[in-house]
Amino acid sequence: MSTSESRPEIDDDVIELAGLVFNAARAGDIEGMRSYLDAGVPVNLTNSAGDTLLMLASYHGHADLTALLVERGADVNTSNDRGQTPLAGAAFKGYVEIFRILAEAGADPDAGSPTGRDTAAFFKRQEMLDLLG
Repeated sequence: MSTSESRPEIDDDVIELAGLVFNAARAGDIEGMRSYLDAGVPVNLTNSAGDTLLMLASYHGHADLTALLVERGADVNTSNDRGQTPLAGAAFKGYVEIFRILAEAGADPDAGSPTGRDTAAFFKRQEMLDLLG
């Protein structure tokens, strides 16, 4: 069976909608994202690189959207295809508030590669390390 036979065809409208949802996460469009989630978009939707909506929102510095996604049940420990977690992304970018939101929601500081803890230590982000106790 070929790859095209084993994978169902995805409607162009679905692909377009997914693109809009991922763009909303990158842009921090909290009202748009709230509407998408209310309409049934899965909070743990991932793109072709394994990035979740939470990964995109947190990596791009959107604390309010990160908090909304966490509130809606986003998995704070999902890593992308490169083994990166939202917590490590927040540490890399220096987003203390997002790091705090994720840590308080149960993000594992020792998950992923590199881990959130290792990333915070490497960049000497003491405030983040202090949040981990």
